[in-house]
Amino acid sequence: MKYSDDAVAILEGVGGADNVADVFHCITRLRFTLKDESRADTAAVRAVPAVMGVNKASGQYQVIIGNDVPQVFEALVAEAPQLAGSQSTAKAADAPRKKWHESFFDFISGVFAPILPAIAGAGLLKGLLALLVFLNWIDATTQTYTLLSSLADSVFYLLPVVLAVTAARKLEANPYVAMGIAGALIYPGFTALLGGEDAVRFLGMPVTAVTYSYSVIPVLLAIPLMAVVERGWKRVIPDTLKLMFVPLLTMLVVFPITILLLGPLGTFVGNGVSGGINWLMENGGFLGGAIIGGLLPLIIMTGMHYALVPFILTNLANLGYDKFLPLTYVQTFATAGAVAGVAVRAKSKGLKALAASTSFTGFMGVTEPALYGIAIPLRRPLIATMIGGAAGGAISLGFGAKAFVLAGNGGIPGIPALIGDTFVWAIIAVVVAAVVAFVASVMLGFDESALDRAAGISTGDEASSQAGTIIGSPVDGVAVELASVDDRTFSQGVMGPGIAVVPANGEVVSPVAGTVVTVFPTGHALGLRTADGIDLLIHIGIDTVALGGKGFTAHVAQGDTVKAGDSLVSVDLDAVGATHDTTVIMVVTDGAADDGVVADTRGDVKAGAPLMTAQAAAAVAVVA
Repeated sequence: MKYSDDAVAILEGVGGADNVADVFHCITRLRFTLKDESRADTAAVRAVPAVMGVNKASGQYQVIIGNDVPQVFEALVAEAPQLAGSQSTAKAADAPRKKWHESFFDFISGVFAPILPAIAGAGLLKGLLALLVFLNWIDATTQTYTLLSSLADSVFYLLPVVLAVTAARKLEANPYVAMGIAGALIYPGFTALLGGEDAVRFLGMPVTAVTYSYSVIPVLLAIPLMAVVERGWKRVIPDTLKLMFVPLLTMLVVFPITILLLGPLGTFVGNGVSGGINWLMENGGFLGGAIIGGLLPLIIMTGMHYALVPFILTNLANLGYDKFLPLTYVQTFATAGAVAGVAVRAKSKGLKALAASTSFTGFMGVTEPALYGIAIPLRRPLIATMIGGAAGGAISLGFGAKAFVLAGNGGIPGIPALIGDTFVWAIIAVVVAAVVAFVASVMLGFDESALDRAAGISTGDEASSQAGTIIGSPVDGVAVELASVDDRTFSQGVMGPGIAVVPANGEVVSPVAGTVVTVFPTGHALGLRTADGIDLLIHIGIDTVALGGKGFTAHVAQGDTVKAGDSLVSVDLDAVGATHDTTVIMVVTDGAADDGVVADTRGDVKAGAPLMTAQAAAAVAVVA
């Protein structure tokens, strides 16, 4: 473990594990209660590479670590397991819990947003190729087209593997083990086995033939399972054997469950859904079209639409037309229209450009970048897509729009497949779908910050200038110099440069736009990171960790995105102030250039009023 040597040295420095009566950690430091403080060798502790300083206060021997304190504590407990039963092991469950739907969309956003550059680039190439073929500027049978199409299609073909990596990272599981599990699902030998004539069995149990390439849902079910299984093995397997046996046993458990249960789940559900869709196609009329059109983005996302392919082919062969295919055009145009609305309403130049490009590829019949990259992570554009799909679907099925060819493209290049006696209604349906989705997207709006942060897109909302990022006051009150704070760790600048505010009320707000990287379970401290990589620590009160969370109500959780002025924590100043100093401390712990932080102690301040500027180290490096 990376921090093991530091943990061993710290334990030796404080007089050994047998000299520790209790130890826990706050957001920046290890807090020891020693049986005999005279046995501690402070000079030796200070010499440990991970240690930033030592402070003795409130009967505690405090070892200042900084941002890596959770990892150092974990290594400490690994070296001396008898120390694991104290306050230090407070679980994340003590932190504010998100509602289930917030956690779900946070997971989806965290999984899809990192791959946006890849799917946007590949999707744009697919759209351009479709346009070139439509204009007869390139022949789809040439080797040049095949090579370019391979480049454009590879990301989507390998989507299970790509998503496995981002899902594993989001869930703090091993991404390479996840890659191995997902890779097995599209391994040529496995695919050929499932595609053969003979039934496939694993240990006597039937394996359902499922196509995993291009799929999304199976891997999004498998990797959360993998994360749970991996953590379970880590708890029971000795450290000396973990490297080999945790990955081995995790894969041996998760892969069979995936191919026997999770993977076929979409197919089983799809068969039931396809039966319901077939009934609605025959009897639903306008209402059926609205229901199918509205739900089609979700149906396509799960892959259940593939269950309708035999139905579609049978209609084309026996009747010469099919009524479901026009609904896929409706869904395509609704998705493209909703994302076009994002391009119009977005404040971020980066998001505007991304939404415009994925909208174009959507209109050219390639909706994956728009659906997975924009609509699903931003949530409301997905709702707009469904509204547009419902409107267009009602017209399409209500007036019996038909498709006469399986074009393989539901965008503009595939329009000729709709030419026939119902062509006008088909065109009206797709235009209505696009327009309604566009209007709904603009009217509903969206919170673009989560997608921007996760994908690394600059929002343009951060208060910044050539002098650096402007950092506001986290609370109403009186600004004072950091040196005046009654805590040597902060007053001596051990944690970094900053400022303090004696609060006038207990509402602590975000001083910047950024991501919440840490929320201590007691709610008394949290860490923020701006888009340009500046890390801020907000510490409410002196030694308030001892209160165990009493008087603090956190309104954010790790991974949340915030804008300047968003509520972070509510503090009962009367209750906390009865026993502790309530000064709110704000320091820049990382990411700023040397001498790049300037604080302004101006006396009375309002929350959000500029208090500091911080020049990002990365920006200085670019200038240099």
